[in-house]
Amino acid sequence: MEFIIFLSKLDKEILDLLIKANYVVEENKIECLLNREIKGLHNFEENKIVICTKNAKRKTNYKNKKQHQNKDNFKTKLAIRKALRHEASHAIQKCNDNKIVGDIKYLESKLHQSKRKALEFSTSNFSGTYEKEVEAYVLEDKPKKVKNLLKKYCL
Repeated sequence: MEFIIFLSKLDKEILDLLIKANYVVEENKIECLLNREIKGLHNFEENKIVICTKNAKRKTNYKNKKQHQNKDNFKTKLAIRKALRHEASHAIQKCNDNKIVGDIKYLESKLHQSKRKALEFSTSNFSGTYEKEVEAYVLEDKPKKVKNLLKKYCL
């Protein structure tokens, strides 16, 4: 799986915890082709997370490092890491009886303004509820919290 090369040590620990919690993590499946805007998705019924590496690379203008020595591809790393954490947040919610683990008012106050458009996209195009998506967008920036919540609710 190519997306692993973009993960930090902490994100690899999140991936390992997901697998321990009986999640299947796949990459670039048909769902990614059907919606080229998504970077990841969570399948509740199958305990499956799909990371759309090709979509993330395209959306962040990924450059092959062999051709562009000075490019760090930071945006691609960040997009893929956030996608994994976002979908892991939905796994945490599923482990918590399909409910959010935080307080919605607090989460709303922590949601960065730049994520409002993404929140609208997620709630209008997918089955996620407003509360679950708000929590996932907040948690995608908090890898330590995602790791700890996975341990607490899913293991």
